[in-house]
Amino acid sequence: MKLKLVKSLWGMEGSLADKIARIADAGYAAVEAQVPAEEQRDLFVTLLRQHQLEFVAMVITEGASVAEHFASFHAKLEVARQLNPLKITVHGGKDWWPFDTQVQFFAEALTHEQRLGIEVNHETHRGRPMFTPAATARLLRKFPALHINADFSHFVNVCESLLDDQQEDLALCIARARHLHGRIGHEEGPQVNDPRAPEWAAQVAAHFGWWDEIVRTRLAAGAESFTFNPEFGPPNYMQTLPHTRQPVADLWDVCLWTAQTFAARYQTLLA
Repeated sequence: MKLKLVKSLWGMEGSLADKIARIADAGYAAVEAQVPAEEQRDLFVTLLRQHQLEFVAMVITEGASVAEHFASFHAKLEVARQLNPLKITVHGGKDWWPFDTQVQFFAEALTHEQRLGIEVNHETHRGRPMFTPAATARLLRKFPALHINADFSHFVNVCESLLDDQQEDLALCIARARHLHGRIGHEEGPQVNDPRAPEWAAQVAAHFGWWDEIVRTRLAAGAESFTFNPEFGPPNYMQTLPHTRQPVADLWDVCLWTAQTFAARYQTLLA
């Protein structure tokens, strides 16, 4: 099972050409981002081709009503499809929707995904229906064909724990994960300031343990490849010094360390 390290454009500085060149030079295999504005789309595709990078599209649904979220989902997936993505990550719906409304949304989403013919994974994220292990597992039990992009940093933050009391629901989330956002959260926030710091050892160990289980599950399923994005974010995800807004760690270095550490563990799991 081939590992494809993915780098988000989120938080990167410089021109689009500079960002994509830096990602390629660091050894990543793909870029994850929302589809660029129409005037930059051709350049984006050209740069990906030039640097032999694949594309993981991110779709974020928007709107004041359920109908508007449905329309947003359909329209953005169609635009993403035109760029021939490796897979699509979806932030879809809202956490405050009644369960019946969530069911309606994901039923329609799955129908559209099957017509699309591209792998689609719904992200576990605060503010969305999949914001806790229990909420996610409830949907996964309802829809056996539903898969996720696992970002368990949000689970840890929302539940204010390392999820020791939610093993059954977490196991189902692990079983349905096909893409991974490798941010390490803590009990009071979605992102530790620097995973290399010893004070975060318990949180780092918990996240890497979950990620190992996802890899083992995908191996057992016979997957040909696996995608991992070390998706740490800039301020206000990244903590800053008071008054100066100076980030307390280098975002690029944190992401690269996480990607390389995951890749080393991944090779051990394949051995």
